[in-house]
Amino acid sequence: MTEQFGRLALHMWTIDTTPLATALDAARAGGFDAVELRRTDFKRCFDAGMSNAQVLTLICNSGIPVGVLGVEYGWLFASGDESKRLFKVFRESCENAVALGCPMLMSAPGPVAGPIPDAIKYLRQAGDIADEYGLRLAIEFNSQHPVLNSLAVLRELLDGAQKKNCGYLIDTYHFARSGAGGRGFESVPAEEIFCFQYSDLSPNPVTGVARPTDRLPPGKGVVRWREVLGLLAEKGYTGYLSYEAPNPEQWARSPYDVAREGVELTRGLLRDAVPSYAV
Repeated sequence: MTEQFGRLALHMWTIDTTPLATALDAARAGGFDAVELRRTDFKRCFDAGMSNAQVLTLICNSGIPVGVLGVEYGWLFASGDESKRLFKVFRESCENAVALGCPMLMSAPGPVAGPIPDAIKYLRQAGDIADEYGLRLAIEFNSQHPVLNSLAVLRELLDGAQKKNCGYLIDTYHFARSGAGGRGFESVPAEEIFCFQYSDLSPNPVTGVARPTDRLPPGKGVVRWREVLGLLAEKGYTGYLSYEAPNPEQWARSPYDVAREGVELTRGLLRDAVPSYAV
């Protein structure tokens, strides 16, 4: 598909309780252009007795491209044997990305924390590994993480690593919760925006949860979509818009209905925010 603004991907966390084969089919049937897969999706298949090769075959036969591949989180701050294990898995994810024709990896900070200077060192290492495979790596901050929880800290991390194949992941939920909603990413250079994930934010978001699953379909909360999508279009972003809205209420519904609704709502917001947008 030609790279143009408004290409949509379905993040598998949005329909988390759905087996991978059905989730891939729901994304395709719902009108998404691609999917964003997680390391979790692979691990669940492994737990069900599938080999890595069988998982790759399942994905390749689904009829929908993989636009972004998430790695196992935690490597930014882990040390010792756990760091070695995570970087081994990171390399495996790179190999899978190449096999799937997916040029983009992503990572959030994960369940551990530590000093940013250490994270800079680990990011350089990850960037070097990704570069061996010709891949780019997008880093996300989590508004609920004890350290990597704002655009300012993410900027410190990326500027410190100085890796051209490492860039920003803009997530509307975390940006809004951190106080950087709307045009809050205006200072981020256009060429350094590698990925975009989106969902809406409740006026009363859940607190005390490291990975909140109270995310809403776009247009159902307080995110300022005209500002966000308008700025993204102004910056010439042509990567995927990845719909990531984990919520038990979504998981209780048909994944086909969730996917179809996500596409319809997103396209409506795109038409409203960007007059030149065309499906």
